Amino acid sequence: MNKYVLWHIQGGLGKNVAATSLIPDLKEKYSDRKLVMVVSWPEIFLQNKSIDRLLHLGNTPHFYDDYIHNKDTIVFRHEAYNQSAHVHKSQHLIHNWCDLMGLEYKEQQPQIIINYAQQQLVAHWKRDRPTMVLQTNGGPFVGQKYSYNWCRDIPMELGQAIVEKFKSQYHIFHICRKESPQIPDVERIDMPLENLQLFSILAQSQKRVLNDSCLQHAAAAFKLKSTVLWVGTSPKVFGYRIHDNIEAKKTDVANQRIGSYLFDFQFDNNLHECPYLSAQEMFDFNEVLSRI
Repeated sequence: MNKYVLWHIQGGLGKNVAATSLIPDLKEKYSDRKLVMVVSWPEIFLQNKSIDRLLHLGNTPHFYDDYIHNKDTIVFRHEAYNQSAHVHKSQHLIHNWCDLMGLEYKEQQPQIIINYAQQQLVAHWKRDRPTMVLQTNGGPFVGQKYSYNWCRDIPMELGQAIVEKFKSQYHIFHICRKESPQIPDVERIDMPLENLQLFSILAQSQKRVLNDSCLQHAAAAFKLKSTVLWVGTSPKVFGYRIHDNIEAKKTDVANQRIGSYLFDFQFDNNLHECPYLSAQEMFDFNEVLSRI
């Protein structure tokens, strides 16, 4: 009779990319079992031969009878975000998963496997000058409550300063949402793309300035050092050593966190939680520009 180990991952695209880091370790520890993964972004895992069965979250017909009922299945369906170390921001998301699944944490990095057809997507982003990727807005391309998510996005004034400094040297791809403000002198990418098509924009870029979103996880997977700006989230929890991580300056908090429970700031962008009065309070623009 087949034996299985099930890993259930729900959440955003970046979280799924981060999870790719532990597939080799999970497969090695449970080498006598078939690895079944139920995930929210299956396209990130499609080329991984260590996965025996890949299923899309919410599309799992006959799952109970196939993998649970009278089956020898080890189930990992924990939410790493709810663990003490994550709530206290004391260790990385990947480390939390290791603790939950009994794996050794070795600062594992994401691994995205790109097939031959997907490799051809890179040619779409060739331009007549070296390219730079600037991602000012994170999270889903649609469904955001406001055009600017203070907790994760790069302030528009800083984005404009970056473009002004580098526009003569680089063709700049600006990754943002449709409702985001316009920045002159960039090629704006604001439409939803297939995930690996979006990631392919990184491949030939000479510089990358990113926020806490899927592209900084993908850049780590492709071993592309990037400048990553952090506001309400932490590189200790979601970042990677390969990047130059720049955190927003700490500021006094008044009563903004009146509705906060286990986490200080919410990803869904509660405007009243923002403790900054200006973009300059968040970042020293000159420092950021000098480090790119």
